[in-house]
Amino acid sequence: MASAVQIRRIDPFIRDQVDAWWHAYADARRADMGENALIWSLEERRAELQQDSATTRRQAYVAVRDDAVVGSGSLALPLKDNLHIAMMGVNVPSQHRRRGVGSALLEHIETEAAREGRSTMRTDIFWPVSLPADGTGAANREFARRHGYDVALGDVQNRLDLPVADSLLDALIPEAPDDGYTLRSWVGPVPDAFVAEWAALDALLDTEAPTGDLEVEASTSDVTDFRADEAMQAAQRRTSYGTIALAADGRVAAYTQIVVSGDDGNAYQWGTLVRREDRGHGLGLRIKLENLRMLQHHSPDTPRIYTFNAESNTHMLAVNTRLGFRVSARMGELHKKLG
Repeated sequence: MASAVQIRRIDPFIRDQVDAWWHAYADARRADMGENALIWSLEERRAELQQDSATTRRQAYVAVRDDAVVGSGSLALPLKDNLHIAMMGVNVPSQHRRRGVGSALLEHIETEAAREGRSTMRTDIFWPVSLPADGTGAANREFARRHGYDVALGDVQNRLDLPVADSLLDALIPEAPDDGYTLRSWVGPVPDAFVAEWAALDALLDTEAPTGDLEVEASTSDVTDFRADEAMQAAQRRTSYGTIALAADGRVAAYTQIVVSGDDGNAYQWGTLVRREDRGHGLGLRIKLENLRMLQHHSPDTPRIYTFNAESNTHMLAVNTRLGFRVSARMGELHKKLG
């Protein structure tokens, strides 16, 4: 008879503990997604867990049976906004599933979240495109369903193999229209002249993009916090590529960001947002094209870009399709009310 599972919180500054936690996470992701698994590297995760963040408190756990780590979990608690939410993850390698490991981890994490006064649990899970769009049949989706987690927003993971021919980029927008907007691009941290407006737009992303049934409020916009996150990205060996559109009055009208991992070498499309009053000028496509040009110029060996979009965001999906992105996986943003 199998011994009981113990849940232990790890110390992010003890190397062996983080290593064991990460390997359980990575093994579970590979079991779920195979070659399409997107896995933060060990050192990227370590840097995140060690960050002394003013905006998010992160806690990590391992499930232990007979002195062996058989699963891992995480809990992230916003500290300045969305104080009703707790983001969590549960990862169990395939050889340890259906033995109560995931349930023990989930119960412990939910209890911790409730103790912190959180009323809504959120998590993101992935499943292959070969399965139904609602994830039926995926081990992680069925586990979540049994424990009361519903899909609040369905997303698609898209992949673009690089390089994209300059001729294709030129064909998408032959020339910039004379509408008073100018583009600025850079590699690395956001320049001081634009960081406040960039951070403000970035904070709006969770509410301006489709939210489905998610109950979410805009994040706080603080330049000091934003710079702290940039410092963490540098510690993770990630490189940011940013492009903005400036309106005639000098205000930032739109922004987009691609981040390249120094470990797996892939590029990841992060936020893209156009201010409400500046929409209708094709700025989203223009800045994404310019940012892609810059990425290919400065990082010609980057093999691919991944991006995530809500399935209901037909406009952005159409933009990505024109660029050559193809669906490589599905993602569900799940939620559950506690109590």
